[in-house]
Amino acid sequence: MALKSTVFKAELSVADIDRGVYLDRSLTLARHPSETDERMMVRLLAFALHADERLAFGPGLSAEDEPDIVLRDLTGTLEQWIDVGLPDERDVRKACGRAREVFVYAYGGRSVSLWWEKAKPTLARQSQLSVIEVPQEASAALAGLAARTMALSVTVQEGHIFVADGERSVAVELATVKARDGR
Repeated sequence: MALKSTVFKAELSVADIDRGVYLDRSLTLARHPSETDERMMVRLLAFALHADERLAFGPGLSAEDEPDIVLRDLTGTLEQWIDVGLPDERDVRKACGRAREVFVYAYGGRSVSLWWEKAKPTLARQSQLSVIEVPQEASAALAGLAARTMALSVTVQEGHIFVADGERSVAVELATVKARDGR
């Protein structure tokens, strides 16, 4: 018998002062049995950083060739493809062919630089690709905020990111591994 996903509920309040985006969303996150709290919370952080009314979670880890988070325009065209972790470089290249912008939120400490060293010869040429590293301390601290029912506020101001649950706050300083062309 296959294990079922665990359902998490999140009340997410985003104040992205840098982009002028203020959004409150009630989200349901299905955490695949193989997904960790750390990955789920980095996925939630990426969602907050791209907050938009049309932003949606993808079908999850069990669906290949699909993003973790997706933004489509009103015609259904893929505007943003957002993945979390250390995806296969072939999958990232395919995503670059399908979406206007592709974002990878990489986490995992030293394994991020090892992954990038291997993928860089191919992915550095992808003009619409951004690779952002979530430092290991931050992703671990975010995992500590995971709960079946969460009320989180995410504030972005002058490039500084703060995630709070009412009792605890996590500061997240992202590192740009690769910026998309024109940024």
